[in-house]
Amino acid sequence: MTAHWMRRTTLAVACAAAALLSACGSSSIESALTPERLVAFGDGYSAAGERRYTVNNGSINNWTLQLLDYYQRAGHTPSGLVNMAEGNARLSAHPDAAGQASTRTVTEQIDQFLAKQTLGTNDIVLINAGISDLIVDMAAVQAGTLSREQFTAQARQHGQALAAQVRRVVAAGGNHVAVSGTYDLGRTPWAAAIGQQDLLSQASSQFNQGLLVAVNDLSAHVLYLDVAYYVNLYTSTPASFSFSNATTPVCTSVDTGNGIGIGTGQINSSLCSTATLVSGADADRYVFADAVYLTPSAQRQLGLYAYDKLRARW
Repeated sequence: MTAHWMRRTTLAVACAAAALLSACGSSSIESALTPERLVAFGDGYSAAGERRYTVNNGSINNWTLQLLDYYQRAGHTPSGLVNMAEGNARLSAHPDAAGQASTRTVTEQIDQFLAKQTLGTNDIVLINAGISDLIVDMAAVQAGTLSREQFTAQARQHGQALAAQVRRVVAAGGNHVAVSGTYDLGRTPWAAAIGQQDLLSQASSQFNQGLLVAVNDLSAHVLYLDVAYYVNLYTSTPASFSFSNATTPVCTSVDTGNGIGIGTGQINSSLCSTATLVSGADADRYVFADAVYLTPSAQRQLGLYAYDKLRARW
């Protein structure tokens, strides 16, 4: 009974933190903030390099790029997007989710930025993490080296570790920090393929709760972007977001290596282009590009969500 009460109390605290960190205003309020730069740290969800984890079709296909575009179209002129995010990056551990030791962790991305640059008063900092760490830990569960209970407990610790990096950015002068945890990996084609929907949902929730509770006192400078809620809407009511397929990937770009960390011989959207789509498919009607990552349409809509939240808050 005590453990059940404590779980309910923790969840209530996390929900209250989410409300405080993500609320305050509506998108109809004129923003007082004219951002000087957008600075992004994170993993494949935010990575906007040459090969992005989505359909590489020449469109605005990453939420950070969409966010920049919306600010520019609104007459705000950020000097640009400094995107340090890297695909498969973990919070602080090596190797990355795909087994590569050279990928900078989110912590190292922040290290590198702060070693050479300072944050301006009107910079907007975007931070995300969690996907890669949960992929690595899920592999350990499948290998029998991590129990289910250890997996969910460790997921919460990862969320707290992300919160420590958010706190560090605020201490370094980050006045406007928007942080995203992980979306619900239990809703992904990957979870369905390995039969671990419930466990991955629990771990995703624990990660986000650990993050939220640990940054609750930073609400003056931190905005929580509830990507999990939004992607859950994609998968539960896809037609409301102009999707017709929320269960299977639109890409066919199979990677012989462990490209996104879920095993060899899997679809890797960073290799995906208009030439490697399901025959006759409209990529904008799909939620998932591969078994983990999102399509350009899903990314763009998350960029609009982030823009509305940021303008309503600051």
